[in-house]
Amino acid sequence: MTADVVEAVLRRDRLVVAAALLALAGLAWAYIVWLAADMSMGGMDMTGYRMVPAGMGLMAPASEPWSRIEFVYVFLMWAVMMVGMMTPSVTPMVLIYARVGRQAAAQGKPFAATGWFAAGYLLAWTGFSLAATAAQWGLERLALLDPTMASTSGILGAVALIAAGLYQWTPLKKVCLVQCQSPAMFIQRQGGFRRDVGGALGLGLRHGLYCVGCCWALMALLFVGGVMNVLWIAGIAGFVLLEKLIPGRLVSSVAGLVIVAAGIWLLVQTVA
Repeated sequence: MTADVVEAVLRRDRLVVAAALLALAGLAWAYIVWLAADMSMGGMDMTGYRMVPAGMGLMAPASEPWSRIEFVYVFLMWAVMMVGMMTPSVTPMVLIYARVGRQAAAQGKPFAATGWFAAGYLLAWTGFSLAATAAQWGLERLALLDPTMASTSGILGAVALIAAGLYQWTPLKKVCLVQCQSPAMFIQRQGGFRRDVGGALGLGLRHGLYCVGCCWALMALLFVGGVMNVLWIAGIAGFVLLEKLIPGRLVSSVAGLVIVAAGIWLLVQTVA
Protein backbone atom coordinates (compact mmCIF):
# COMPACT_ATOMS: atom_id res chain seq x y z
CA MET A 1 0.00 0.00 0.00
CA THR A 2 1.51 3.35 -1.03
CA ALA A 3 1.88 6.36 1.22
CA ASP A 4 -0.78 8.21 -0.81
CA VAL A 5 -3.30 5.41 -0.24
CA VAL A 6 -2.56 5.35 3.49
CA GLU A 7 -3.04 9.11 3.69
CA ALA A 8 -6.36 8.84 1.81
CA VAL A 9 -7.58 6.22 4.27
CA LEU A 10 -6.56 8.34 7.24
CA ARG A 11 -8.47 11.29 5.86
CA ARG A 12 -11.55 9.12 5.80
CA ASP A 13 -11.05 7.79 9.30
CA ARG A 14 -14.26 9.39 10.52
CA LEU A 15 -16.21 7.61 7.79
CA VAL A 16 -14.57 4.33 8.81
CA VAL A 17 -15.39 4.91 12.48
CA ALA A 18 -18.96 5.96 11.67
CA ALA A 19 -19.43 2.87 9.52
CA ALA A 20 -18.08 0.66 12.31
CA LEU A 21 -20.45 2.22 14.85
CA LEU A 22 -23.37 1.86 12.44
CA ALA A 23 -22.51 -1.81 11.91
CA LEU A 24 -22.24 -2.37 15.66
CA ALA A 25 -25.61 -0.76 16.31
CA GLY A 26 -27.16 -2.65 13.39
CA LEU A 27 -25.96 -6.00 14.68
CA ALA A 28 -27.26 -5.19 18.15
CA TRP A 29 -30.69 -4.24 16.78
CA ALA A 30 -30.80 -7.40 14.66
CA TYR A 31 -30.16 -9.41 17.80
CA ILE A 32 -32.90 -7.55 19.69
CA VAL A 33 -35.46 -8.13 16.92
CA TRP A 34 -34.44 -11.81 16.74
CA LEU A 35 -34.94 -12.26 20.48
CA ALA A 36 -38.27 -10.40 20.43
CA ALA A 37 -39.57 -12.60 17.61
CA ASP A 38 -38.38 -15.72 19.40
CA MET A 39 -40.02 -14.71 22.67
CA SER A 40 -43.37 -13.89 21.11
CA MET A 41 -43.98 -17.63 20.57
CA GLY A 42 -46.60 -16.86 17.94
CA GLY A 43 -49.13 -15.66 20.50
CA MET A 44 -49.05 -18.88 22.55
CA ASP A 45 -50.58 -18.81 26.01
CA MET A 46 -47.59 -18.51 28.34
CA THR A 47 -49.54 -18.49 31.59
CA GLY A 48 -47.39 -20.01 34.31
CA TYR A 49 -44.20 -19.80 32.25
CA ARG A 50 -41.51 -17.27 31.48
CA MET A 51 -39.43 -16.96 28.35
CA VAL A 52 -35.65 -17.13 28.50
CA PRO A 53 -34.05 -14.64 26.04
CA ALA A 54 -31.73 -17.11 24.36
CA GLY A 55 -33.07 -17.05 20.81
CA MET A 56 -33.83 -20.77 21.06
CA GLY A 57 -37.44 -20.81 22.21
CA LEU A 58 -36.46 -21.63 25.79
CA MET A 59 -38.99 -21.25 28.58
CA ALA A 60 -39.16 -22.15 32.25
CA PRO A 61 -41.93 -22.39 34.86
CA ALA A 62 -42.56 -18.94 36.28
CA SER A 63 -42.17 -20.22 39.84
CA GLU A 64 -38.83 -21.90 39.17
CA PRO A 65 -35.73 -19.99 40.37
CA TRP A 66 -33.37 -18.60 37.75
CA SER A 67 -30.46 -20.81 36.77
CA ARG A 68 -26.99 -19.36 36.24
CA ILE A 69 -27.29 -19.72 32.49
CA GLU A 70 -30.59 -17.84 32.49
CA PHE A 71 -28.95 -14.99 34.39
CA VAL A 72 -26.22 -14.93 31.73
CA TYR A 73 -28.77 -14.91 28.90
CA VAL A 74 -30.71 -12.05 30.47
CA PHE A 75 -27.50 -10.09 31.10
CA LEU A 76 -26.44 -10.56 27.47
CA MET A 77 -29.88 -9.38 26.35
CA TRP A 78 -29.55 -6.17 28.37
CA ALA A 79 -25.93 -5.58 27.34
CA VAL A 80 -26.64 -5.93 23.63
CA MET A 81 -29.78 -3.82 24.00
CA MET A 82 -27.77 -1.01 25.57
CA VAL A 83 -25.24 -1.20 22.72
CA GLY A 84 -28.04 -0.85 20.19
CA MET A 85 -29.77 1.97 22.06
CA MET A 86 -26.75 4.03 23.09
CA THR A 87 -24.26 3.68 20.23
CA PRO A 88 -26.05 6.36 18.13
CA SER A 89 -25.88 8.77 21.09
CA VAL A 90 -22.14 8.39 21.61
CA THR A 91 -21.27 8.61 17.91
CA PRO A 92 -20.62 12.41 17.88
CA MET A 93 -18.16 12.07 20.76
CA VAL A 94 -16.37 9.12 19.15
CA LEU A 95 -16.09 11.00 15.86
CA ILE A 96 -14.55 13.96 17.66
CA TYR A 97 -12.03 11.59 19.23
CA ALA A 98 -11.19 10.14 15.81
CA ARG A 99 -10.73 13.56 14.22
CA VAL A 100 -8.56 14.97 17.00
CA GLY A 101 -6.66 11.69 17.19
CA ARG A 102 -5.78 11.91 13.49
CA GLN A 103 -4.51 15.46 13.96
CA ALA A 104 -2.42 14.36 16.94
CA ALA A 105 -0.99 11.44 14.96
CA ALA A 106 0.00 13.83 12.16
CA GLN A 107 1.98 15.80 14.75
CA GLY A 108 3.73 12.67 15.97
CA LYS A 109 1.76 12.46 19.24
CA PRO A 110 -0.88 9.76 18.59
CA PHE A 111 -3.72 8.99 20.98
CA ALA A 112 -4.81 5.52 21.99
CA ALA A 113 -7.05 3.91 19.36
CA THR A 114 -10.59 5.27 19.14
CA GLY A 115 -11.97 1.84 20.00
CA TRP A 116 -10.60 2.08 23.54
CA PHE A 117 -12.61 5.22 24.22
CA ALA A 118 -15.77 3.62 22.79
CA ALA A 119 -15.11 0.46 24.82
CA GLY A 120 -14.93 2.50 28.02
CA TYR A 121 -18.26 4.12 27.22
CA LEU A 122 -19.94 0.78 26.56
CA LEU A 123 -18.36 -0.63 29.73
CA ALA A 124 -20.40 1.84 31.76
CA TRP A 125 -23.59 0.59 30.09
CA THR A 126 -22.49 -2.99 30.64
CA GLY A 127 -22.43 -2.21 34.36
CA PHE A 128 -25.94 -0.80 34.05
CA SER A 129 -26.97 -4.00 32.27
CA LEU A 130 -25.81 -6.03 35.25
CA ALA A 131 -27.91 -3.87 37.58
CA ALA A 132 -30.92 -4.16 35.23
CA THR A 133 -30.54 -7.94 35.17
CA ALA A 134 -30.57 -8.02 38.96
CA ALA A 135 -33.65 -5.77 38.99
CA GLN A 136 -35.42 -8.06 36.52
CA TRP A 137 -34.57 -11.07 38.64
CA GLY A 138 -36.05 -9.37 41.69
CA LEU A 139 -39.23 -8.31 39.89
CA GLU A 140 -39.77 -11.80 38.52
CA ARG A 141 -39.27 -13.30 41.98
CA LEU A 142 -42.08 -11.04 43.15
CA ALA A 143 -44.24 -12.09 40.17
CA LEU A 144 -44.37 -8.50 38.93
CA LEU A 145 -43.39 -9.25 35.32
CA ASP A 146 -45.34 -11.09 32.65
CA PRO A 147 -43.77 -13.37 29.98
CA THR A 148 -43.00 -10.30 27.80
CA MET A 149 -41.05 -8.82 30.72
CA ALA A 150 -43.58 -6.02 31.21
CA SER A 151 -44.99 -5.00 34.58
CA THR A 152 -48.08 -6.87 35.71
CA SER A 153 -48.82 -4.18 38.27
CA GLY A 154 -50.46 -0.96 37.20
CA ILE A 155 -49.33 0.67 40.42
CA LEU A 156 -45.71 -0.35 39.82
CA GLY A 157 -45.89 0.96 36.26
CA ALA A 158 -47.42 4.24 37.42
CA VAL A 159 -44.77 4.71 40.11
CA ALA A 160 -42.00 4.00 37.59
CA LEU A 161 -43.44 6.55 35.16
CA ILE A 162 -43.88 9.24 37.80
CA ALA A 163 -40.40 8.65 39.20
CA ALA A 164 -38.82 8.78 35.73
CA GLY A 165 -40.71 11.98 34.92
CA LEU A 166 -39.70 13.68 38.15
CA TYR A 167 -36.08 12.63 37.62
CA GLN A 168 -36.07 14.68 34.43
CA TRP A 169 -36.24 17.78 36.64
CA THR A 170 -33.55 16.89 39.18
CA PRO A 171 -30.15 18.64 39.47
CA LEU A 172 -28.38 15.30 38.85
CA LYS A 173 -30.19 14.92 35.55
CA LYS A 174 -29.17 18.45 34.60
CA VAL A 175 -25.49 17.88 35.39
CA CYS A 176 -25.35 14.60 33.50
CA LEU A 177 -27.31 15.90 30.52
CA VAL A 178 -24.99 18.88 30.08
CA GLN A 179 -21.98 16.55 29.96
CA CYS A 180 -23.68 14.37 27.35
CA GLN A 181 -24.87 17.27 25.20
CA SER A 182 -21.49 19.03 25.07
CA PRO A 183 -18.73 16.59 24.06
CA ALA A 184 -16.12 19.36 23.62
CA MET A 185 -16.85 20.80 27.06
CA PHE A 186 -16.65 17.35 28.62
CA ILE A 187 -13.24 16.72 27.07
CA GLN A 188 -11.99 20.14 28.16
CA ARG A 189 -13.11 19.58 31.75
CA GLN A 190 -11.45 16.18 31.76
CA GLY A 191 -8.12 17.62 30.65
CA GLY A 192 -8.25 16.48 27.04
CA PHE A 193 -7.96 13.12 25.31
CA ARG A 194 -5.50 10.48 26.50
CA ARG A 195 -2.54 8.94 24.72
CA ASP A 196 -2.42 5.73 26.78
CA VAL A 197 -4.90 2.87 26.57
CA GLY A 198 -5.87 3.02 30.25
CA GLY A 199 -6.48 6.76 30.07
CA ALA A 200 -8.64 6.48 26.94
CA LEU A 201 -10.62 3.62 28.45
CA GLY A 202 -11.14 5.56 31.68
CA LEU A 203 -12.20 8.70 29.81
CA GLY A 204 -14.78 6.73 27.86
CA LEU A 205 -15.97 5.12 31.08
CA ARG A 206 -16.46 8.50 32.76
CA HIS A 207 -18.43 9.79 29.79
CA GLY A 208 -20.50 6.60 29.86
CA LEU A 209 -21.24 7.04 33.57
CA TYR A 210 -22.56 10.53 32.92
CA CYS A 211 -24.83 9.08 30.23
CA VAL A 212 -26.02 6.35 32.59
CA GLY A 213 -26.78 9.06 35.14
CA CYS A 214 -28.70 10.93 32.47
CA CYS A 215 -30.76 8.03 31.11
CA TRP A 216 -31.09 5.26 33.71
CA ALA A 217 -34.61 6.28 34.75
CA LEU A 218 -35.76 6.26 31.12
CA MET A 219 -34.26 2.79 30.65
CA ALA A 220 -36.19 1.60 33.70
CA LEU A 221 -39.37 2.33 31.75
CA LEU A 222 -38.59 -0.75 29.67
CA PHE A 223 -40.13 -2.70 32.54
CA VAL A 224 -43.35 -0.73 32.00
CA GLY A 225 -43.77 -1.21 28.26
CA GLY A 226 -41.99 -4.54 28.01
CA VAL A 227 -38.27 -5.25 27.92
CA MET A 228 -38.72 -7.10 24.62
CA ASN A 229 -41.20 -4.64 23.10
CA VAL A 230 -39.23 -3.47 20.04
CA LEU A 231 -41.37 -0.37 19.48
CA TRP A 232 -40.98 0.64 23.12
CA ILE A 233 -37.20 0.10 22.92
CA ALA A 234 -36.96 2.14 19.72
CA GLY A 235 -39.09 4.93 21.19
CA ILE A 236 -36.89 5.29 24.26
CA ALA A 237 -33.71 5.09 22.16
CA GLY A 238 -35.04 7.76 19.80
CA PHE A 239 -35.93 10.07 22.66
CA VAL A 240 -32.51 9.62 24.30
CA LEU A 241 -30.83 10.58 21.01
CA LEU A 242 -33.13 13.59 20.54
CA GLU A 243 -32.52 14.74 24.10
CA LYS A 244 -28.76 14.75 23.54
CA LEU A 245 -28.80 16.39 20.12
CA ILE A 246 -31.03 19.34 21.07
CA PRO A 247 -29.18 21.72 23.44
CA GLY A 248 -30.80 22.84 26.67
CA ARG A 249 -33.34 21.20 28.94
CA LEU A 250 -36.55 21.97 27.05
CA VAL A 251 -36.90 18.45 25.60
CA SER A 252 -36.17 16.69 28.87
CA SER A 253 -38.35 19.06 30.92
CA VAL A 254 -41.37 18.75 28.65
CA ALA A 255 -40.89 14.99 28.48
CA GLY A 256 -40.79 14.91 32.28
CA LEU A 257 -44.20 16.55 32.47
CA VAL A 258 -45.63 14.17 29.87
CA ILE A 259 -44.22 11.10 31.63
CA VAL A 260 -45.53 12.22 35.02
CA ALA A 261 -48.96 12.86 33.49
CA ALA A 262 -48.93 9.38 31.95
CA GLY A 263 -48.02 7.89 35.32
CA ILE A 264 -50.83 9.75 37.09
CA TRP A 265 -53.29 8.64 34.41
CA LEU A 266 -52.20 5.01 34.79
CA LEU A 267 -52.45 5.26 38.57
CA VAL A 268 -55.99 6.64 38.37
CA GLN A 269 -56.99 3.92 35.92
CA THR A 270 -55.52 1.24 38.19
CA VAL A 271 -57.12 2.31 41.45
CA ALA A 272 -60.45 3.37 39.93
